[in-house]
Amino acid sequence: MIEDDLLQGGQVLMARQPIFNKNQDVEGYSLMYRSDDGSLPEKFTDEQATSSVILNTYALGSQNGEARQLPCYIKLTESMLLSGSIPSLPKEHFVFELLREDGISKDLVKTAKELKHQGYRFALNHFTGDKGQTVLLDAVHTVKIDIQQHSEAELKQMVTFVRPYHVDILADKVETQEEFRRCIELGFNLFEGYFLCRPVDIKGKTFGSSKALIMELLAELNNPNATVESVEQIVINDPMMAYKILRLVNSAAFSTPKQIESLSHAIALIGMEQVKKWATLFLLSGQSGKPVELTRMMLTRGRMCELLAEMLNYENPINFFIVGLLSQLDAMMDMPMTDLLDQVPLNDDIKEAILTRSNPMGNILHEVATYEQGEWDQLKGLLEKPYYEVAYRHSLQWAQQVLESLQE
Repeated sequence: MIEDDLLQGGQVLMARQPIFNKNQDVEGYSLMYRSDDGSLPEKFTDEQATSSVILNTYALGSQNGEARQLPCYIKLTESMLLSGSIPSLPKEHFVFELLREDGISKDLVKTAKELKHQGYRFALNHFTGDKGQTVLLDAVHTVKIDIQQHSEAELKQMVTFVRPYHVDILADKVETQEEFRRCIELGFNLFEGYFLCRPVDIKGKTFGSSKALIMELLAELNNPNATVESVEQIVINDPMMAYKILRLVNSAAFSTPKQIESLSHAIALIGMEQVKKWATLFLLSGQSGKPVELTRMMLTRGRMCELLAEMLNYENPINFFIVGLLSQLDAMMDMPMTDLLDQVPLNDDIKEAILTRSNPMGNILHEVATYEQGEWDQLKGLLEKPYYEVAYRHSLQWAQQVLESLQE
């Protein structure tokens, strides 16, 4: 399947970054992309091919376990817009993000307004409060402000200035939860950045009692003498965990649904290594106060690490999955990573990979984290770049399936 996707996918690299509202629900995705020469990929002008890839992967989110389409933000320069090379994509599913260039021509303003009347949506990228940009405010639906480039007083002034235009005001490059809260107070209503992936330092926090059984299960799964029966004796003490294991066997995450005769039968069908994977997921899912999107990011990263390990014929790809999944555990649990790993019964190589990214598992983690952020020039090149994009796309789809299975 991955080989088929490579034949169809070309040389375009794509990744996505979520755009949140005040409740940290995802409102859309900012699409990062680059073709080999750095220009707008030719495939983006092919409505059928591009729409299928983006809408079925990069624009797909979930809420309460159900899949939903979310708008994708695609960057365009003025020259792209005026040349008529605007992608022929469904208007209702895309927001075209106008990159800020030197000066704003009358032709740009005229074209943007005409396209807005036709149903296209635009976002103005890197709004600075410059009066020259004001002429575009009537043509856009969203104004995007880089909060790292302005003081709090400047941000407040810009928000006040654009509010009468009835546009969404998007805070870009929000890096911490404190910045997120400050932007809400300033009047922003959309937020983009890596703040969700950063922990809030809560000293002295430990795993709650609700996680103790999962910790016991992980310890048993790391015991070389563990059996299906010994694992079953732990799982049966948590009805919800038992229910989830039974449910997962028949979920889209497994290719062939089975008729289950008992809990031990389900465990045997899944396999001990896979139960280890799912136990780790149970440790994370439903964590109080954390958005579903963080779980999605962790799932995607874990699966992509596993896929790259499989492509490279590394042994024990399940361990690469766990490295990727747990690499953002500090953000999920709001605890320092070193303290967290002291409480998780994992081998030293896995812990070293997460903390230092120095061994083969750590190298794969570095590659995946680099790809996620669109820093493709920083990839070490363990594989040809198209393999990364296909693995990322498959991982997004897999994470969606898992979320639908884990959520009630």
